[in-house]
Amino acid sequence: MRFLNEPTTDLTYSDLFLVPSRSDVTSRLDVDLAADDGTGSAIPLVAANMTAVTGKRMAETMARRGGLGVLPQDVPLDVIRDVTAWIKGRHPVLETPVTLAPTDTVIDALHLMGKRPHGAVVVVDDSGAVTGVVRATDCEGQDRFASLASVIRHQPLVLDAGPLAGGLFGGGSAADAAQALRRAFEAMDAAGTDFAPVQQDGVLAGVLTRKGALRSTLYRPSLDDDGRLKVAAAVGINGDVAGRAAELLAAGVNVLVLDTAHGHQQKMFDALAAVKGLNPGVPVVAGNVVTGDATRELIEAGADIVKVGVGPGAMCTTRMMTAVGRPQFSAVLECSAAAREAGGRVWADGGVRYPRDVALALAAGASQVMIGSWFAGTHESPGDLQLDASGRQYKESFGMASARAVQNRNQREGAFEKDRKALFEEGISTSRMYVDAARPGVEDLLDMITAGLRSSMSYAGAADLAAFRERAVAGIQSAAGYEEGRPVPQSW
Repeated sequence: MRFLNEPTTDLTYSDLFLVPSRSDVTSRLDVDLAADDGTGSAIPLVAANMTAVTGKRMAETMARRGGLGVLPQDVPLDVIRDVTAWIKGRHPVLETPVTLAPTDTVIDALHLMGKRPHGAVVVVDDSGAVTGVVRATDCEGQDRFASLASVIRHQPLVLDAGPLAGGLFGGGSAADAAQALRRAFEAMDAAGTDFAPVQQDGVLAGVLTRKGALRSTLYRPSLDDDGRLKVAAAVGINGDVAGRAAELLAAGVNVLVLDTAHGHQQKMFDALAAVKGLNPGVPVVAGNVVTGDATRELIEAGADIVKVGVGPGAMCTTRMMTAVGRPQFSAVLECSAAAREAGGRVWADGGVRYPRDVALALAAGASQVMIGSWFAGTHESPGDLQLDASGRQYKESFGMASARAVQNRNQREGAFEKDRKALFEEGISTSRMYVDAARPGVEDLLDMITAGLRSSMSYAGAADLAAFRERAVAGIQSAAGYEEGRPVPQSW
């Protein structure tokens, strides 16, 4: 990256802009977004290991679209095993449906519809065959305890996996997959629907939406050597680190994230030694830090990737409580340079609120960008959908150093110790992350972010992220300059 005007102080994302350069990139679709950090991610985006952000649905969806979701360290090992097995069993193209039986009730369906952006429940019989589809409109004016069999109003379009098999069920080429997706899209278009269950041998195999068919021609899923969706998981630096890491590896986790608020400490180095002693065979991420020296030391100690960011997250109060941290762009810029010299990479963790911020983090040298609160207000995050007084949908989010998270993390301890630890917090315990009606799912946000990133790279004349780091030209702007770039939603 080159600067138009050399900075004299540390900078965050809103302090900067990117300048267009001569470009031979003729289309945004010619841009390769794959990360170069050994994770195999096809897009450089990671869902943060926050309890309010990443669960099985988030990790599944991120992997299907080429990214990565990190399961939090607070999740019990037996749950991690079950969730990892569940994710590994998902289809790399077809979405996982929400299913109920014909004898289930309207209220059951209404409780589950918010679990997926498409807002549909597939009704299946005892053999797993599709008997119908129920949407919210089908439930309007119906008794809440009426059976679903009584409210199904039409026979849905059901796609047969047979014609799609070569492209979506193995054995076919990328061209076969593209043709299968086109045929599925055209069938939905002809039927006037945006949603269709897919059956294989008479049993529900998954569902496909019009947008999903289009997305699967643009995104490449993040798959392990066995063709299963990838998943990452976090490990704390206290307790039996090696034992937990070994359990995660046995469960099939593809990336290990050693996670603590202050990554440049002896416990982190001890944890890295314990994990590397297992010969994990997967990338190991360690953090968080904000300096080149800390980055170099962690890589020398065995980290493949270093997580950068102290205090930029929306749920984090560390800087206001302690004055500790650093403006995120400068932290990423310095740490990424140090990491590459040492043979490693960095993830930029926190502080992104717009696609432009993701582009700047990658231009500064990050191999991927970790996103938390921005993804919390989506259908795929683990929280329940709630309504405020005006009827707007939201989900609750909270920081992983908040009193709420600390209570959850230490729930197996005695009441005295648990309550004493809860006195020390550096995060917000509850915040409303509103669901954007125009972009209610994490895939909608991935579309927006990757579209902006692809355009940024084409403006820079960069066909991949390595070229983007080399060719990006940044300038420092005033607050007024930043404000000038914001759209105006109504006339002035």
